[in-house]
Formats: sequence, structure tokens, C-alpha cells
Amino acid sequence: MSADRLEGVLEQARRDRGRLDGGAFGLPGLTALGIASVVGAGIFVTTGVAAAQDSGPAVAISFLLAAVVAAATALCYAELAAMLPVAGSTYSYAYVAFGLFPAWFIGWDLLLEYLLSSSTVAVGWSGYADSLLGIHVGVVNWPAVLLVAGCTALLIRGTQTSARVNAAIVALKLGVLVLVIVVGALHVHPADWTPLAPFGASGVMRGAGVLFFAYIGFDAVSTAAAETRDPSRTVPRALLLTVAVATTIYVALGVVLTGLVSYTSLDVPDPIARALVSEPWLGTMVDVAAVLGLFATVLVTLYGQVRILLRMAEDGLLPPIFARVDPRRKTPVVNALLCGGVCAAVSAFVPITVLGDLVSIGTLLAFLLVCGGVVLLRRTHPEAERPVRVRALRLEAGVGFVGSLALMTTLPAATWLRLVVWLAIGLVIFFGYARRHAVTAAPIATESGCSSPIQVSDSGSSASVPTTPITLGAPLTVSSAPKLAPSTHDTP
Repeated sequence: MSADRLEGVLEQARRDRGRLDGGAFGLPGLTALGIASVVGAGIFVTTGVAAAQDSGPAVAISFLLAAVVAAATALCYAELAAMLPVAGSTYSYAYVAFGLFPAWFIGWDLLLEYLLSSSTVAVGWSGYADSLLGIHVGVVNWPAVLLVAGCTALLIRGTQTSARVNAAIVALKLGVLVLVIVVGALHVHPADWTPLAPFGASGVMRGAGVLFFAYIGFDAVSTAAAETRDPSRTVPRALLLTVAVATTIYVALGVVLTGLVSYTSLDVPDPIARALVSEPWLGTMVDVAAVLGLFATVLVTLYGQVRILLRMAEDGLLPPIFARVDPRRKTPVVNALLCGGVCAAVSAFVPITVLGDLVSIGTLLAFLLVCGGVVLLRRTHPEAERPVRVRALRLEAGVGFVGSLALMTTLPAATWLRLVVWLAIGLVIFFGYARRHAVTAAPIATESGCSSPIQVSDSGSSASVPTTPITLGAPLTVSSAPKLAPSTHDTP
């Protein structure tokens, strides 16, 4: 049965490349998608808080320690994304590794995670818009609603348009961050880096735990696998590049901020303004980049939610209307309207403080399943073609698993309670609808949205073929897998 699930998901990946826009993302565009999701405006505040309360000037070391756990998890994602280049991301990986119920469990969790993540960012965006443009937020958060509406319109227009807009915004955001680092480096005072770790080694470790949340979001890259050129090579590279770029920015920012002023003065809502008080123009540029950058974050988050909803519907776990793909736009229009509408409603009325922690616990739960699933699939499907193979898998997966589990334990009890309530609702839907309608073999939705089961070959052989090995880097062994299907689009 497990072999049938693997074969079915590989068939889904081939079909998706025809139904969706299989040439929308190359390596630069896909990396920009990951950076848009990971590197947000909140990093300034997070860096200041971690430096002031835990790490001191050693906040850069805390970032590096957090990057170790993030990179270990990203490596696990890289192997699975190359092996299963399908739009369902963690949901599809869990389906192959653990079966239907765990897949529903994490898919339902991811739908909540992406919803709350996009809503949280939309509410935060309205705060920046208020400070920069003087847009007042009343009982209904209309700026957040309009932001979500704009992102939804882009998703409906098509993936290539969304990718281009996102890439342009990310380039601007990174440019401003680099400018902050360069200008700040010209004004640092080395004496402010002493003492390096005022709270000791334990403070540096606590800071790493806080700062790990700054890396959450790179998993959004894997949801775009079905719309990426040569996904078995491009998706793993984009995952690792996202973590590498984020780490470089974070470490440099930590060094500069703690060198500009004493770490004790950074526990404020605007640490950049405090650190660069002599350069007020730079603070304005940061606000502008934040307003545009948060737009890209909402766009990417909604994109991931729409694709996971599509995959779950094609497996029969949700009504078939959500499995429809517009044949002209090559995008799930119904899903985009639904996800955008619900996100707009949540961001219009729910305070940001209620949303944040639920996003974190959902993501960490997905990390646990990925780190466990990649090890299990090595045992249950040793013969499967793996274009990316993590060499020290047990070590990497162990670091990712333990790190994610440890961070989950730090979240408040109220967050766990809300997660349990959401999963309880999911159980009702699973036993009331999903289990009765689930397709036992992996289904494929036609253009009309009706699903039909895949006929798995009696030979049970893998759909992939052996290829020539190449090397991505020390932790990985990569082979160049054949494209699942030729793309009719060839954009940069």
C-alpha cells in the first residue's frame, strides 16, 4: 500500500505540471519566494529583543546556532521535495510516509498555519501603513483587507505574474537591508561588543531558541514544486539558498546593531531608529521596504495555502470544487478566492497577538513530520530514486526533530489549547466526510474538478530513472532527475 501511495504521488506530480504553470519558477524566482516568506520586517524587532534579553552582542552567534537547526530541517525538506516534487509539500510527504490519517492531520494543520500566517502579516502591514502613510485603522482593519484582496487578485491572474511581482519586491527589500548593514557598519563602536555574552552561554542558547522563529517560512518553497522548472534540482537548491541568504543577513544585522549602540537599549519597537538616530532617512526607507515586503509575504503564504488545499481536494479529503484549476490561467481560482476571503475576514477583526503563536506551533509540527518522514521513507522505500540524498540523515533529521520539539514546548498553554480545538474540528470533518470520500490510490482531478484514482503499474517500479550524480555541497548528493513533463512556458 505504501508503494501505491508513492507511485500515486509521483503520478500527481506529472499531471500537476500539465494542469498548473509548470515553468513559472526558476532558481532565482523560487529563492525569492522563500526569502519573501522568511525575511520579514519583524527581524529588526526580534534581533533587538534577543540581544537585550538573552544574547547580548553574541546575538550573531545565536543566529548561527538557530541556522544549524533550520539548515538540518531544510536538508530533510530538500530530499523529500526532490523525491516528491508535488504541490502538496508536507501534506504529500506525510501521505506517502505515514498514510491517510496523519496526512489529513498535518494538512488540516497547515491550512490553519498558512491562514493565520497571512492574516498576522496583513495585520502587521496595516500598522506599518498607519505609521508611514497615516492610514487609520478602526474597528474593521480595512488596510489589511485591501492588502489581502490585492494578493488574491495577483494569484488569480497567474503564477508567473505573482512570481515577477514577488521577485521585484524581494530585490528591493534585500537592497534596503544591505544598505542598513553597510551604513551601520560605518558607525559601529567596537566597545559596544564588550562583554560579548553578558548572560553567559545559556543566554546565547535562549537567544537561539527565540531567533529560530525568524527562519520559519522556508518550507513555502516546497509548495511550488509543481510549478518549478526542473523541480528535483531547483527546489532543493532554493531551500538551501533561502536559509543561507537569511542567515547572512541576520548575522550581519546582529553584528551591526549591537555595534551601533549598547545591547541594553535595543529592547524597543524600533531598534533601527534607535541605533541609527543620526540617519533618520534610513528609517523611512526601512518602513517603505517593510510595507512592500509584507505584501510579498502575504502573497507567498496565500500561494502555499491554495496549493495544499488543491492537493487535499484531489485526494478526496475535501469537496472536489477545490480541485479545479482554471485551464486558461493555470491556477486554482476557487481556492484563491476562498483562502483570500477567509484571510481578509480574519485579518479584519482578529488582533495580531492572538494569531502569532498558532503560526509557530503549526510550522514546528510540520517540521517534526518531515524530519521523521524522511528517515522512515529511507527504510520503507530504499529503492526509490532520490535526486537529493542527505548523507548524515539520522544526524540532520535528529537535530531538526529535537530542535523543533524543544521549541514547541516553549509555547504557551493557550496556543496548545487552540491547536487542539482546531484539530478536533478536523477530526469531525475527517470522519464525517474525508474518510468516506478519500481515494485509496492517489487521485487526479480533471479540468472539471472531478477526481479519479490512478491505476498503479503492476510492476511497482519507480517513475523516476537513474541519472548522473552531481554535487550540491558536502551534506548532499544530488543527481539530475529528468523533468516530469515539458513546460509550455519558458520565462526567466
